[in-house]
Amino acid sequence: MITHILNGNLLDTETMELVGERHLTLSEDRIVDVSESPPTGHVDLRIDVRGRQVMPGFIDGHVHHVITTMDFVKLRKMSPIELALSMGKLAEASVRRGFTTVRDTGGHTKGLVRAIESGLCEGPRIIRSGRAISQTGGHGDLGAAGDAVDTGLCVCQVSTDDFSHVADGPDAVRGAVRHELRDGSQFIKLMTSGGVASPSDPFDCVQYTAEEVRAATIETDHRHTYATAHAYQPEAISLAIENGVRCIEHGNLVDAETAARMRELEVTMVPTLVTYRAMAELGPKVGLPERNVSKNRGVFESGQQSIEIAREAGVELGFGTDLLGEAQTWQNLEFQIRSELEPARDVLAAMYRTNARLCGLEGEIGQLVPGAFADLVVTEVDPLEDLAALADPEKTLSVIVSRGKPIRNRLAI
Repeated sequence: MITHILNGNLLDTETMELVGERHLTLSEDRIVDVSESPPTGHVDLRIDVRGRQVMPGFIDGHVHHVITTMDFVKLRKMSPIELALSMGKLAEASVRRGFTTVRDTGGHTKGLVRAIESGLCEGPRIIRSGRAISQTGGHGDLGAAGDAVDTGLCVCQVSTDDFSHVADGPDAVRGAVRHELRDGSQFIKLMTSGGVASPSDPFDCVQYTAEEVRAATIETDHRHTYATAHAYQPEAISLAIENGVRCIEHGNLVDAETAARMRELEVTMVPTLVTYRAMAELGPKVGLPERNVSKNRGVFESGQQSIEIAREAGVELGFGTDLLGEAQTWQNLEFQIRSELEPARDVLAAMYRTNARLCGLEGEIGQLVPGAFADLVVTEVDPLEDLAALADPEKTLSVIVSRGKPIRNRLAI
């Protein structure tokens, strides 16, 4: 299928400037030409965007498809079919908000990826960590405190569900990481601190040992990929980065000293601010347990401070949301939150440049150039002047193209 996108004011994500009206030619799932002259030759679809802004498809650097509701009791009772259908709905909704690529940072999503690629459902391109790797009682251990253990304990035991592998000791961690890499995961996610959404761990606890973390990062190094870590406080961040972890998810409690070390080691941080606001406002209404609501208090405010600390230290930032279940409708609100803390160009660079690198797709996503994937959005607003407006995709996005296919086209004649 040949598609022409005509008269669009293109965002150049290398210079972060709108470069004036251009014409794009899409062939199947790739951009094949960008020119100042109107294209000629055979075409199957023309979309005249009439001077509106054309941007690459959005990239979310932190999502979870397997957590389809904040009611964790309900989630644990879902049948495989219920979970699969609800995951598909989340994926379809995400691409309809303009997110054409996402980085899934915890969950068994191999089947969802195949379903999207085969056309069983719509959805973004998913770069996946596979199941997260967690210690017993850690952030990835979804069993509630006091749950019965199904089998006797042994030093080699790895307990697995749709979200994580619970693995204790270097050998068990190594085995869990190797399993995920064999299964096709493009990077690995470790849990090195407590978290808001987990049932039994204190928010401020450090998880795993240096030996366990290093066992994981040796494996990712050998496979020419990287490990990222869920970590909030300085001790947990330091444990991760001093043992080979290349990216930190969240980092809400980072301090100046730790941020400086992150910069020295060229470690990236992916803030996810909107999720804490969503858990505070939506969580109690949809079944988020009170213990999780309590752990969430103050985390949004500390996350805002972490942006300033990281920026002052020169830490490279990504762009993520980490929204759970019902809250994923808030995905675009991260644009508004980040625009209040950083210049629009820096936020867009975090999404289009840093996220593209974390996804291993530099030159293929986050750019409107020949050879890149045919993923784009057409917006009514100037994102450099009013980035916050992108928080309302229904109002501001008139065209969404994913893999060369129009997902939304309100400019059809």
